[in-house]
Amino acid sequence: MRAPVLTLGELREVEARFARADPPLMDRAGRATAEWARRMAADTGARILVVAGPGNNGGDAWVAARELQQTFHKVAVLDVAGGEPKAPEARAARSAFVAARGEVSQEWPEGPPPALVVDGLLGIGLLRDVDARIAALIDRMNGARVPILAIDVPSGLDATTGRMRATAVKAQRTITFIAHKPGLHTLDGPELCGDVVLDELALGSAVREIARGELLSPKDVGAWLAPRKRNSHKGDFGTLGIVGGNRGMVGAAILAARAALLAGAGRVRVGLLSPDAPAVDLRQPELMLRPVEETLESDVLVLGPGAGRSPSATSISLFERSMLPNAVASNKPLVLDADALNAVAFNDTLRADLVRRAAPTLATPHPAEAARMLRRETADVQGDRLDAALTLARSLNLHVVLKGVGSVCASPDGSFAINTTGNPGLASGGTGDVLAGLIGALLCQGLEARKALRYAVCLHGAAADTLVARGRGPIGLTASEIALECRRLLNLWTSQNPS
Repeated sequence: MRAPVLTLGELREVEARFARADPPLMDRAGRATAEWARRMAADTGARILVVAGPGNNGGDAWVAARELQQTFHKVAVLDVAGGEPKAPEARAARSAFVAARGEVSQEWPEGPPPALVVDGLLGIGLLRDVDARIAALIDRMNGARVPILAIDVPSGLDATTGRMRATAVKAQRTITFIAHKPGLHTLDGPELCGDVVLDELALGSAVREIARGELLSPKDVGAWLAPRKRNSHKGDFGTLGIVGGNRGMVGAAILAARAALLAGAGRVRVGLLSPDAPAVDLRQPELMLRPVEETLESDVLVLGPGAGRSPSATSISLFERSMLPNAVASNKPLVLDADALNAVAFNDTLRADLVRRAAPTLATPHPAEAARMLRRETADVQGDRLDAALTLARSLNLHVVLKGVGSVCASPDGSFAINTTGNPGLASGGTGDVLAGLIGALLCQGLEARKALRYAVCLHGAAADTLVARGRGPIGLTASEIALECRRLLNLWTSQNPS
């Protein structure tokens, strides 16, 4: 498995299993923290300020302070709890630090700012907004304008959901232990965590036994698609059919189709719903603009880009009444995007048909579309993105990507992945259509549904990242540029994967 992600319940299971480990997990975590603190503070001669809270996170901080002191670093501890820690390892570390005349205070130290702040204030168990006293301390840490190393999770960030609890530490680096936590990589997490490094505390094999989640990165997915054989023809790479593009929204379906062609689908048919649709795409004449009925005969279908949304549950378009149900009833892989998802949200019959499908169904909702499908508020979906994605996947038998910062891919069996690529350049019209086309193209080339979804999501974000690295955004980055860059990266990744 790639970099593992554990839910809070799974993490507690691992911690309980190794509660009597030798050396203790807290000692291992504190020593790892100290090592990263040394790297970040270098040999400036200035102090390292360790902020120690009342829980296990604070225990890790006390161990780190003791370790740093033993290597002759100038260390001060801001003791937020003001008393003996609960954990035996933390008590021992505090006692050793104090006995060696370490500097301990209950207030922010006077004098020049430290070279580094180590954040051991709050840990992964945070379930409510921080109180005024802790918020003031967090603001002081951020206001110091020095690098911050967060232990396990930046204080104030919900490690499960990625939600900032009123305020949170903005770290330059977060060292997390045992496994990645979902909240580090989605919603507010990527903004607050900085560079995330994982120390498994020598528990890697035990973690992989139970982990249902993983992180997605280019080095992980790049080997999934094999290089093409010299003896290949277009029939080897499937025929993709894309249905959508109602009046005023033809561009959505065309963008999806162009992206699919650039991503390697053998042939791409486009069934446009607009009564005044063009007969040819002059910019991409390789696309076959065909009647919808013929398009629906393709090997793989992408349904919904620009199809037009019914204004209510009682107003049903031809797309929703006939075309979409017929496709769902087929034995073809389906990618449901945009207005196909809105149709599913309103239609109980369609929902039941999706649950019964034997062929794979993939869905690409943004948070508002996911909320409609779950019949919740958008804020509820964003409040726990992992739970929303997993619930959609299980309840409707979908491989689903909940788009957004740290897009969450979830499958019906409860497995999930959180994407690490992408940037604000993707926050522009048409990028979701490009993603739908990429997924369809990868299905046509033989990737199974789970891998096709995850590969496409990672590729899509990586294309935005490489364009921004070359100065093409994030402001003003377009969906068409993303599609072209996806082709370049797809060929690069595939060429690095010898058959």
